[in-house]
Amino acid sequence: MNHQRRIWLTGASSGIGLALAEQLAEQGHRIALTARRREPLRALAKRYPEQILVITADLTDIHAVREAGERLDATWGGLDWAILNAGTCEYMELPRFSASLMERVMRVNVLGTANCIETALPLLRRGHEPRLAVVGSSVTYLPLPRAEAYGASKAALRYLVQSLELDLANEGVAVSLVSPGFVDTPLTANNDFAMPMRLSAKEAARRTLRGLERGQREISFPGRFIAMLRLIAALPAWLRITLTRRRRKPEATTEQEIN
Repeated sequence: MNHQRRIWLTGASSGIGLALAEQLAEQGHRIALTARRREPLRALAKRYPEQILVITADLTDIHAVREAGERLDATWGGLDWAILNAGTCEYMELPRFSASLMERVMRVNVLGTANCIETALPLLRRGHEPRLAVVGSSVTYLPLPRAEAYGASKAALRYLVQSLELDLANEGVAVSLVSPGFVDTPLTANNDFAMPMRLSAKEAARRTLRGLERGQREISFPGRFIAMLRLIAALPAWLRITLTRRRRKPEATTEQEIN
C-alpha cells in the first residue's frame, strides 16, 4: 500500500461494514467507524488502537452526524475515502401498503446517507485522491416483490450518486456506487426466500475494496447474478412479471436491524 488513507466507514457494526473495517485495518489504514451500536466497534478498536476511531451516531440525526464530522476534522483535518454503508431493510406485505414502513426505510437509507454526504464532502475536498463510495444494492437492476420500500430507497441512492458524480467531476472528488447481490449478513439471515449466489460478508468486502482501489465508478457483484438480473429486466413486461411476481401468501412484515 502506497498511502495510509483516512477513511470514514458507516454501518460498521456488522455484515459488510464490519468485514470492510477488518480488512481496512489489516491494510494499515486509519478508519473512523460509525454505527449506532458501540460494542462491535470497540472490540475492533482494541485490536488496532492506533488506527481506529470509534464514533457512535444515529445517522438520521443531522446534528449527531455534524458532530461526528467535527470530530473527524479535529482528529485528521480531512478524509481520503468515505464509505457510506449504513442501511436497513423492511419488506412490504400487501394487501396492506404501509406508508410508515416507507418512511422508516427511506429515512435511514436515503436521508441518513444524505446527512453523511453533507458532512463528508468538505473533509474529502481536503483529502488525498478523495473518493466518496455509497453502498446501494443490486435490487435497482430489477424490481422484486415486497421490495417497494427497500428498492425505492436504493434506486434513490443510485440517482443521487450518479448526479453527484456530475457535479463533483471538476472538484477531483471521485464517486463510486457499490451494488452487491445477496450477502450473508444479519439482515439477510431473516430472509424467507431463496438467495442465489450469496456471498460471505468477507468476500463482499474484498470485492468492494478491490473495486475502490481500481477506481471503479460502479462496483457490482457477483457478476453472473447481476447479468441474470439485467437479462430478466430486459424481457417483455408480461414475461418479467410472470417470472418475478410473488407466488405465496404474504406473512408478517419483518423489521430488520440497522447497522
